[in-house]
Amino acid sequence: MNWIITENNKKINALDIPAVSIDEIRADVEKMKMRVVGFFGKKEFDNVRLYVVMADDKVGKLYITSSIFTPDMKSYQSFTQTVPAFHIFEREFYEEFGIEPLNHPWLKPVRQNQDKYPFFEMEGEDVHQVAVGPIHAGVIEPGHFRFMCQGEKVYDLEIMLGYQHRGVEDLFLKDKRYNNRLAESVCGDTVIGYNMAYSQAMEELSDTKISSKAQIIRRIALEMERMAIHIGDMGAIAGDMAYLMGASIFGITRTLVINTMLEISGSRFGRGLINVGGVNFDIDEEMSKKIVKMLDGVAKTVDRTTKVMLKTPSCISRMERTGVVSSETAKSLGAVGMAARSSGVDIDTRFDFNDNWYTSLDVVKPFKATGDVHSRFTLRYKEIKQSMQIVKKLLAKLNEYKEEPIKVEPNKNLSPNSFVVSMTEGWRGEIVHIAITGANGELIRYKIKDPSFNNWYMLAMAVRNNGVSDFPLCNKSFNLSYCGNDL
Repeated sequence: MNWIITENNKKINALDIPAVSIDEIRADVEKMKMRVVGFFGKKEFDNVRLYVVMADDKVGKLYITSSIFTPDMKSYQSFTQTVPAFHIFEREFYEEFGIEPLNHPWLKPVRQNQDKYPFFEMEGEDVHQVAVGPIHAGVIEPGHFRFMCQGEKVYDLEIMLGYQHRGVEDLFLKDKRYNNRLAESVCGDTVIGYNMAYSQAMEELSDTKISSKAQIIRRIALEMERMAIHIGDMGAIAGDMAYLMGASIFGITRTLVINTMLEISGSRFGRGLINVGGVNFDIDEEMSKKIVKMLDGVAKTVDRTTKVMLKTPSCISRMERTGVVSSETAKSLGAVGMAARSSGVDIDTRFDFNDNWYTSLDVVKPFKATGDVHSRFTLRYKEIKQSMQIVKKLLAKLNEYKEEPIKVEPNKNLSPNSFVVSMTEGWRGEIVHIAITGANGELIRYKIKDPSFNNWYMLAMAVRNNGVSDFPLCNKSFNLSYCGNDL
């Protein structure tokens, strides 16, 4: 067997991971018809070991293998030729280690791209280029967008990121203590999602068992984060259509959710809530009632505003059939999270990877959408309603565990020679943290994959054959992360 089979948040012995030829792995991948969630390297003396992690979403299993490249092995046949979802993973691996995926169709830099980036070029009498960024007229992070247009019509969009070189993954290796503050700062709009993925990885590696109460509170916070960002994004989409009433109401309504998070944890974004070993703040019966009351009020406002927007001709005309990404394209690109679901790809780490706190709730999954801005807007609304349902059910479950502690003292030592994949479904999609320890239990590799890493090319596909003036609306309908890409 060329692969070791495991599950989400289940450590395995790193020494048991097979090391086989890269050609064998490529042949297996083509047969497996699974989804890539990890493709990254680690230096081993003069060699480079490539780890490949594939996901079988139907049964909630992860398949892991590796291949060793000696100093004289400078290339391999690209996986992307037959499985396009590998395109960004192979580009990152090449950028970090200089091992070339031969015949890769788009072998361009991912992050190290400020010197003479090879932009795609088109020629023709009516063809012109439109450049946006990297410095924007707002507070967003740097990213450059290069449009190839004929008149107002977009033929191609090329997205160049990589302006922030933060070295986040290496920072986890330098601190010998648990570093929740770093974990929740990797991507500032996904504090809970990132901190939860990190904490679960460390708890599994240290054999720390947290209480059911703490697990429930974490998931309540995760769903409140999802609600808050989705409501805010619906307002941003409304703003980009000049529907100012919707922008104002959704903006105010989002504040009600994050202010409740402030009451729980002292931070509107949930900073300081999660620690390795559990959570730092309880949700008592009085707070539970406040949350439910808030949710009921928010639901009424979101329902009313959404229904008015979806009956307004000017809004419908801007959203329907704008920025369409087909299900086939989304699958081919390896899209994840809300971006995938909005194109009809049924994928959700919460339900696919056997998280009993979710799968036991009898929650209705949102509809399968059709891939345009209208779908991405409406899916957010459906997911807000779903998250409200989840939070209420989890709050009811808290009563069963009210005598449990919210935090236990975590074991300080990590298991030696171990490997764990921790996936959390943040509001954008699956956040993947992969941790590997050495012979003394020290972290020797920490790999992070943000959902935007998969999904940026979705935006490039969405704007094709649309007007260039539709780009802000398409962009906002995905709301991808710059810092999640520029680790």
